[in-house]
Amino acid sequence: MRNRYVDLLRAVAIIRVVTYHTLGFAWLTVVFPAMGLMFALGGSLMAASLDRSGAKAIGRRMRRIIIPFWVLGVFAVTLMSLWGGMGHSWRTLLWFLPLNDPPTTENGGLWFSQIWYVRSYLWFIIASPVLLWVFRRWPIPSVLVPFAVLVVLWETGHGSGGIVRDFFMYAPAWMLGFAHHDGTLQRISKKILWPACLVMGGIGLALLFHTPGPRGYDLNDAPIADTLWSTAFLLVMLHAAPAALSLGAAEPAVEAINRRALTIYLWHEAVITFVRMVGVWLGITLVGGYHSAVQLTLVAVLTAALVLGLGWVEDLAAKRRPQLWPLPKRTPAPRGVEQPQPVPA
Repeated sequence: MRNRYVDLLRAVAIIRVVTYHTLGFAWLTVVFPAMGLMFALGGSLMAASLDRSGAKAIGRRMRRIIIPFWVLGVFAVTLMSLWGGMGHSWRTLLWFLPLNDPPTTENGGLWFSQIWYVRSYLWFIIASPVLLWVFRRWPIPSVLVPFAVLVVLWETGHGSGGIVRDFFMYAPAWMLGFAHHDGTLQRISKKILWPACLVMGGIGLALLFHTPGPRGYDLNDAPIADTLWSTAFLLVMLHAAPAALSLGAAEPAVEAINRRALTIYLWHEAVITFVRMVGVWLGITLVGGYHSAVQLTLVAVLTAALVLGLGWVEDLAAKRRPQLWPLPKRTPAPRGVEQPQPVPA
């Protein structure tokens, strides 16, 4: 049974990511640190899959990501070969198994800059049996040690990006996802949780505002501040997870976004870049005031069109019946029969 609270958080996170990448508002990274949340939810779902299916869950989770990624890979390689003159080597295969950053051209880097997330997510899936074993034996150190490594990487000048930096930056969030699945977070007393969150979050914001990055007060430019603030945010949001949640009229939209979350994420950067290119060609400004709203609307409409055209691949990858419209047909329950309630993932 689906956890509607998790679905709601993921839907909000996806909308926030697309909005941020379209409009570039740095404050969005503070108000809703979406990437940490997405890794935490991924950790929660992966723990549930491992408990349910064991090591088989690794292949199933990877299949659900890799197959939709192949579609993007074909488009990316074709586009950059014809338009950007991209050469080919064995690294081109990374467009079909992104265990490292696949090669791009200068322009292609703008279209496909989101690939780092898929690469990091795959490594967390592969490492999850070991990470879950470690977490269940040493829960607190399993969260603190990755953060300590991140601090060392940053202070020694190796914390600006890449596989290793991203792994240790988001490992605490992934571990908190395990804690959410196991119910560990819900058992923490608020007398302990709230002061800890205030301290972590306060230090994170202090670091951010003391040393703003090239984009201002943007957490993406401050890994240490990002991890501290995101951890505090996640502790509050996941601790508050209800056992059951009714989304009412919003449920169809939330479910549709969840069923097509990967498609939205994989393609939204290409859509944003395309919209901006067309705006330049036509001499139309898409920045400032209502122009930004126009840009966001165009991105939303074109992304929705791609979801309708390509989202069915996610169904195929999940071994569901492919559907253009990302909502299952509902069979009304007989009168007098109580509907089952969602339970935590």
